[in-house]
Amino acid sequence: MSVASCVGNLLTHPSDVLTWAQFLLYRARRNITFPHEHPTSGWDRPSMRRCWTLLDQTSHSFSGVIKELDGELARTTCLFYLVFRTISTIKDDMTIPHTLKQTLLRSFHIHAFTPGWTFDRSGPHEKGRQILVDYDAIAEEILMLKPTYRVIFADIVERMATSMADHTTKNVHIATVAEYDLYCHYASGLVGEGLSRIFSASRHEARWLEDQIELSDAMGLLLQKTNIIRDVREDVGAQRYFWPREIWEPYGFSTMEDLCDPASRERTIWPQSAMIADALRHTIDALKYLQLLTNQSIFNFCAMPAVMALANLHMYFMNTDIFDRHLKLRKAEAARLIMRSTSISSVASIFSEYARKIHAKSVPEDPNHLRISIACGKIQQWQERFYPSAPRTHIARNNSLVEVKDTSFGSTHEKAALQKDQTLLLTGSVECVLRLPLT
Repeated sequence: MSVASCVGNLLTHPSDVLTWAQFLLYRARRNITFPHEHPTSGWDRPSMRRCWTLLDQTSHSFSGVIKELDGELARTTCLFYLVFRTISTIKDDMTIPHTLKQTLLRSFHIHAFTPGWTFDRSGPHEKGRQILVDYDAIAEEILMLKPTYRVIFADIVERMATSMADHTTKNVHIATVAEYDLYCHYASGLVGEGLSRIFSASRHEARWLEDQIELSDAMGLLLQKTNIIRDVREDVGAQRYFWPREIWEPYGFSTMEDLCDPASRERTIWPQSAMIADALRHTIDALKYLQLLTNQSIFNFCAMPAVMALANLHMYFMNTDIFDRHLKLRKAEAARLIMRSTSISSVASIFSEYARKIHAKSVPEDPNHLRISIACGKIQQWQERFYPSAPRTHIARNNSLVEVKDTSFGSTHEKAALQKDQTLLLTGSVECVLRLPLT
């Protein structure tokens, strides 16, 4: 970010200074370099230090939150993430000949556990090249993991790499929403499944969490689809067409390149809206998954990208700038979300806030207006059901109880009516209807 941009942000958002101060000074962090952390972080081994460096280079957003996971879970998740990024790098590297790429992906479940294996035939300026060059350090550390973790790695790596080889064969021209869901499942849903199995194997979460495949898949799909919406310009430029033809063709577009044509800006807003409506399908299951987590560090790890996804979807909605440049949240806004995302009630509240903002931006002229409205309404309904924004009060009136908001939030007229009637107050979040005789 340039100096001018920083100054502009401070002038337009002066509260960002306080947010950054709070984030930097008061947020507790785990330092994996401290000697007492070496047994679980592996920082005392040169190979693991290389892995931590690769993590910092490949993911600015995930690096910090991975390091804060409890015990050996941080090291295990770091390696799992690097393996996943290695597969993604091979798939997206346009400098690798197609035949060689197929061979690499279909045999990667072997390379991933082969000591000393590296690959240095990517283009010298190719993004992510270093992770392939230094893969020998990753393989060395994977072989030091507990057998239970290695079994999970082997299963997920083979399924993911094989599926990516299949999509590389198709040159990533996705036709239907069903194909889109399947691609996102293999690209990110499998990562969610693998992480759930790792969390369970670590005993930091319940054993049955690994069986919640649909919910962990929804978490992965929400994040992957948000990234696909964000990266549309870059992907089209590289001839990777992830937006399903089923979504954008009905709006009069012949190719994905037409979507990025400045002359089509007025029409591109509708297929963009359809993509966001599709991504919002996964929000409720993502919240249900977060609701199952009991370990604080794991919850933070999963909640942070989820709330970022909702914030980004709000930023992309009705904003055609994504077809011209890469849009990012302000750093202070991201910091504010991270500090708030420490409990399921707070995350539900954040989801609900962005759902209201998305709905407020929606217009009746949008063919997806109803779908957007329903999706946003479901998010708010879920939050109010499990984590209401104001305490509920049940008032007995006419021999039955009716539910209203806490009277402290009501108007003077409402309070007077309550005082006038003979009432029985039951506070809490009880949703059942009781019928009690009044004496």
